[in-house]
Amino acid sequence: MIVPDISQDAAAVADHYDELDPVYRAVWGEHVHHGLWVTGRETSTEAVEALVDTVGDRLRLVPGEACIDIGCGYGSTARLLAATRGVRVTGFTLSAEQYRYAAACPGPDVDIQLRDWFANGLADASADAAWAIESSEHMVDKPGFFAEAHRVLTPGGRLVVCAWLAETDAGGWKVRHLLEPICREGRLPAMGTREEYEAMARAAGFTIDGYEDASRRVARTWTICARRLAKALLVDRETRRLALGGRNRVFLLSIPRLILAYRTGAMRYGIFTLSAASEAPAPRAATPAGD
Repeated sequence: MIVPDISQDAAAVADHYDELDPVYRAVWGEHVHHGLWVTGRETSTEAVEALVDTVGDRLRLVPGEACIDIGCGYGSTARLLAATRGVRVTGFTLSAEQYRYAAACPGPDVDIQLRDWFANGLADASADAAWAIESSEHMVDKPGFFAEAHRVLTPGGRLVVCAWLAETDAGGWKVRHLLEPICREGRLPAMGTREEYEAMARAAGFTIDGYEDASRRVARTWTICARRLAKALLVDRETRRLALGGRNRVFLLSIPRLILAYRTGAMRYGIFTLSAASEAPAPRAATPAGD
């Protein structure tokens, strides 16, 4: 695991998204995740929705199923999958600002809650499918993230995880100048590799049904964000205020780092497709809440 030199926790994650809320919506959009370019000709909106569609396809969603969006942000992905796949979605976010936005944009069969994933209140085996799009990175207890997902899924339930990953065996300048600062600036308690994620998933009782390294197909996201940020800095006073004096302004430095991290292969973007075993593994010892 790549671990930042300043420890991060759930409170830091919530503060990050609360303070930078207007910048995130202006620069990254309401889905707050990468786009996936399939043909290369998609608009940024089409690419973002293509990633959502990919998640829905890999989950094999069926109308009427109960689903969970772990780290749902503004609820846009939950609303889209509920509308296009006919499923019922419960989403969880740590950010009060994201929750307020989601509450102002309600959707049928979507329930967005302001709760930590580790205190979600869901019953055992109560969901058919779950997804975590770029939220596991913010979890302090990543093995616990997988264990909790396994607990709430029915036997055979499906989980798709889209994750920022570190290059296997990355070292030297890639860690010092790219991966560790990205973790620190983006409020990531740790960044794992594909192998570490798969080991944690298996330990929690999941079967690995598929994996895709989608790095090349998502990397364009950050050049688009860089252009949007440059424009926002010129025309928007609130963006300039946050960039100059905000508590979390350091994240803006991560955009050029992210571009370089993808171009050098230091960072990867992985899509894991998992299924829950019929029997859960032995219970884990209690661990601190993470997201």
